[in-house]
Amino acid sequence: MGLSHAGRVDSATPRRASLEDAPAVAEVLLRSRRAAVDAIPPAVHSDAEVRDWIRTVVIPEREVWLAEDADGRPLGVLVLDGEWVDQLYIEPAFTGMGLGSRLIQLAKSRRPAGLQLWTFVTNTAAQRFYLRHGFTVAETTDGSGNEEKAPDIRFIWAAL
Repeated sequence: MGLSHAGRVDSATPRRASLEDAPAVAEVLLRSRRAAVDAIPPAVHSDAEVRDWIRTVVIPEREVWLAEDADGRPLGVLVLDGEWVDQLYIEPAFTGMGLGSRLIQLAKSRRPAGLQLWTFVTNTAAQRFYLRHGFTVAETTDGSGNEEKAPDIRFIWAAL
Protein backbone atom coordinates (compact mmCIF):
# COMPACT_ATOMS: atom_id res chain seq x y z
CA MET A 1 0.00 0.00 0.00
CA GLY A 2 1.31 3.48 -0.88
CA LEU A 3 1.80 6.43 1.40
CA SER A 4 -1.15 8.60 2.39
CA HIS A 5 -1.16 12.22 1.26
CA ALA A 6 0.19 13.26 4.67
CA GLY A 7 2.83 10.53 4.46
CA ARG A 8 3.90 11.77 1.05
CA VAL A 9 4.26 15.32 2.37
CA ASP A 10 6.15 14.12 5.45
CA SER A 11 8.56 12.21 3.21
CA ALA A 12 8.96 15.10 0.75
CA THR A 13 12.52 16.27 0.37
CA PRO A 14 13.39 19.56 -1.35
CA ARG A 15 16.39 19.49 -3.66
CA ARG A 16 17.84 21.87 -6.20
CA ALA A 17 16.13 21.41 -9.52
CA SER A 18 18.11 20.76 -12.67
CA LEU A 19 17.19 21.33 -16.30
CA GLU A 20 15.89 17.74 -16.45
CA ASP A 21 13.32 18.74 -13.80
CA ALA A 22 11.84 21.52 -15.95
CA PRO A 23 8.76 19.48 -16.99
CA ALA A 24 7.97 18.54 -13.37
CA VAL A 25 8.47 22.12 -12.15
CA ALA A 26 6.21 23.46 -14.90
CA GLU A 27 3.47 20.90 -14.21
CA VAL A 28 3.36 21.71 -10.48
CA LEU A 29 3.06 25.40 -11.33
CA LEU A 30 0.40 24.87 -14.01
CA ARG A 31 -1.75 22.50 -11.93
CA SER A 32 -1.55 24.80 -8.92
CA ARG A 33 -2.60 27.83 -10.93
CA ARG A 34 -5.51 25.92 -12.48
CA ALA A 35 -6.68 24.83 -9.02
CA ALA A 36 -6.53 28.45 -7.81
CA VAL A 37 -8.62 29.79 -10.68
CA ASP A 38 -11.02 31.54 -8.29
CA ALA A 39 -8.18 33.23 -6.37
CA ILE A 40 -5.96 34.51 -9.16
CA PRO A 41 -6.50 36.28 -12.48
CA PRO A 42 -6.58 34.27 -15.70
CA ALA A 43 -3.22 33.21 -17.08
CA VAL A 44 -1.74 35.52 -19.69
CA HIS A 45 0.61 32.84 -21.08
CA SER A 46 -0.22 29.49 -22.63
CA ASP A 47 0.89 26.27 -20.95
CA ALA A 48 3.50 25.85 -23.70
CA GLU A 49 4.88 29.33 -23.01
CA VAL A 50 5.09 28.57 -19.28
CA ARG A 51 6.92 25.29 -19.94
CA ASP A 52 9.37 27.08 -22.24
CA TRP A 53 9.93 29.88 -19.68
CA ILE A 54 10.65 27.34 -16.92
CA ARG A 55 13.13 25.51 -19.17
CA THR A 56 14.89 28.52 -20.72
CA VAL A 57 14.74 31.18 -17.98
CA VAL A 58 13.69 29.96 -14.56
CA ILE A 59 15.88 26.91 -14.04
CA PRO A 60 19.01 28.33 -15.73
CA GLU A 61 18.82 31.75 -14.05
CA ARG A 62 17.14 31.27 -10.65
CA GLU A 63 17.47 29.13 -7.56
CA VAL A 64 14.80 26.46 -8.00
CA TRP A 65 13.87 23.88 -5.37
CA LEU A 66 11.71 20.87 -6.16
CA ALA A 67 10.12 18.91 -3.29
CA GLU A 68 9.46 15.28 -4.14
CA ASP A 69 7.95 12.45 -2.14
CA ALA A 70 9.83 9.21 -1.41
CA ASP A 71 8.75 7.85 -4.81
CA GLY A 72 10.10 10.87 -6.68
CA ARG A 73 6.70 12.46 -7.35
CA PRO A 74 6.93 16.27 -7.46
CA LEU A 75 4.80 17.93 -4.77
CA GLY A 76 6.06 21.49 -4.51
CA VAL A 77 8.25 24.15 -6.09
CA LEU A 78 10.09 27.14 -4.63
CA VAL A 79 11.83 29.65 -6.90
CA LEU A 80 14.12 32.30 -5.44
CA ASP A 81 15.42 35.21 -7.51
CA GLY A 82 17.75 37.23 -5.32
CA GLU A 83 15.71 38.21 -2.26
CA TRP A 84 12.44 37.52 -4.10
CA VAL A 85 10.24 34.48 -3.62
CA ASP A 86 9.42 34.36 -7.31
CA GLN A 87 7.25 31.24 -7.22
CA LEU A 88 5.88 28.99 -4.46
CA TYR A 89 3.47 26.31 -5.63
CA ILE A 90 2.22 23.09 -4.06
CA GLU A 91 0.38 20.29 -5.87
CA PRO A 92 -3.31 21.02 -5.21
CA ALA A 93 -4.03 17.69 -3.49
CA PHE A 94 -1.22 18.39 -1.00
CA THR A 95 -1.96 21.95 0.09
CA GLY A 96 -2.55 22.65 3.77
CA MET A 97 -0.30 19.79 4.89
CA GLY A 98 2.79 21.78 5.82
CA LEU A 99 4.90 21.52 2.67
CA GLY A 100 4.48 25.20 1.81
CA SER A 101 5.59 26.06 5.34
CA ARG A 102 8.67 23.87 4.94
CA LEU A 103 9.51 25.54 1.63
CA ILE A 104 9.09 29.05 3.05
CA GLN A 105 11.38 28.05 5.95
CA LEU A 106 13.89 26.88 3.35
CA ALA A 107 13.60 30.26 1.62
CA LYS A 108 14.22 32.05 4.93
CA SER A 109 17.28 29.90 5.62
CA ARG A 110 18.63 30.63 2.13
CA ARG A 111 17.96 34.39 2.45
CA PRO A 112 18.41 35.21 6.16
CA ALA A 113 18.68 38.95 5.44
CA GLY A 114 15.11 39.03 4.19
CA LEU A 115 12.63 38.13 1.49
CA GLN A 116 9.92 39.80 -0.52
CA LEU A 117 7.19 38.60 -2.83
CA TRP A 118 4.05 39.62 -4.67
CA THR A 119 0.64 38.02 -4.43
CA PHE A 120 -2.68 39.04 -5.90
CA VAL A 121 -5.19 40.90 -3.75
CA THR A 122 -7.74 38.23 -4.65
CA ASN A 123 -5.51 35.42 -3.32
CA THR A 124 -6.58 35.67 0.30
CA ALA A 125 -5.33 32.17 1.16
CA ALA A 126 -1.80 33.16 0.12
CA GLN A 127 -2.07 36.38 2.11
CA ARG A 128 -3.04 34.45 5.26
CA PHE A 129 -0.18 32.00 4.64
CA TYR A 130 2.46 34.72 4.34
CA LEU A 131 1.14 36.69 7.31
CA ARG A 132 1.23 33.50 9.39
CA HIS A 133 4.89 33.10 8.42
CA GLY A 134 5.91 36.55 9.60
CA PHE A 135 5.62 38.52 6.37
CA THR A 136 4.16 42.01 6.49
CA VAL A 137 2.45 44.11 3.83
CA ALA A 138 4.88 46.60 2.27
CA GLU A 139 2.60 48.00 -0.44
CA THR A 140 -0.58 47.42 -2.38
CA THR A 141 -0.88 48.35 -6.06
CA ASP A 142 -3.58 48.64 -8.69
CA GLY A 143 -1.82 45.97 -10.77
CA SER A 144 -0.60 48.30 -13.50
CA GLY A 145 2.93 46.93 -12.98
CA ASN A 146 2.14 43.24 -13.50
CA GLU A 147 1.31 41.29 -16.65
CA GLU A 148 -2.16 40.36 -15.45
CA LYS A 149 -3.03 44.00 -14.65
CA ALA A 150 -4.58 42.73 -11.40
CA PRO A 151 -4.24 44.46 -8.02
CA ASP A 152 -1.44 42.95 -5.96
CA ILE A 153 0.34 43.14 -2.63
CA ARG A 154 4.07 43.14 -1.93
CA PHE A 155 4.98 41.29 1.25
CA ILE A 156 8.33 41.48 3.02
CA TRP A 157 9.99 39.34 5.67
CA ALA A 158 12.99 40.48 7.66
CA ALA A 159 14.76 38.42 10.30
CA LEU A 160 14.45 39.97 13.76
